[in-house]
Amino acid sequence: MAADQDFLGDRRRALEEEFFTRENEKLRAQLRKKMESQAHREGLAKASGISHPEVLDHLVKLGLDAETVIALGLVPLIDVAWADGKMDEKERLAVLSAARAKGIDDASPAGLLLASWLSAPPPPKLREVWIDYVRALCQRLEPHERTELRDDLLGRARAVAEAAGGVLGLGSKVSSRERQELARLEAAFEA
Repeated sequence: MAADQDFLGDRRRALEEEFFTRENEKLRAQLRKKMESQAHREGLAKASGISHPEVLDHLVKLGLDAETVIALGLVPLIDVAWADGKMDEKERLAVLSAARAKGIDDASPAGLLLASWLSAPPPPKLREVWIDYVRALCQRLEPHERTELRDDLLGRARAVAEAAGGVLGLGSKVSSRERQELARLEAAFEA
C-alpha cells in the first residue's frame, strides 16, 4: 500500500509540476506579449509624436509600426521641401532636424533613404501612395485621432516650408507652390 501511495504521490507531483510549468509558460508568454506590445506602442509614440494612449492603441491595432509612421512623417517634409523644384539648405536642415527629433539615425535604413531624398526628389508616385495610404488610414480613425495625426504631420511640413521663407524677413515665408503642396497634403485627411 505504501508503494501505491509513493507511486501515486510521484505521479501527482509530476502532474502538478507539469500543470504549473505549462501555466507559468502561459503567464510568461502573456507577459512577454504585453511587454512587446508596450515596446511597440512606445516606438510608435516616439516615431509619430502622438502621446494619447487610445490613439496609439488604435494605430497598433491597425498594424502600424514605427517604420511605417516614420515613412508617413517624412513624405510630407520631403514633398514640401521639393515643391518648388529645388531644396534650399535651410529646408534641408529643417528636414534633417525633424527626422533626428523623431529618432532617425543617419545610418539607419530610414536615414539612408532620407539622404537620397535630400539629394534628389523622390518619384511623384511616392506622394500618390502616401495620399492613398493616409486616406485609407483616416477612414479607420476617429475624428480626434485623424485631427491629431494631421496636425502633427502637417505642422512639421509647414515648419520645413517656413524654413527658407521670405527675403530679409519680408514677405510670405511659404512660397505659393509650397502652399499648394500643403493644401494637397491636407486634403488627404478629409476622408
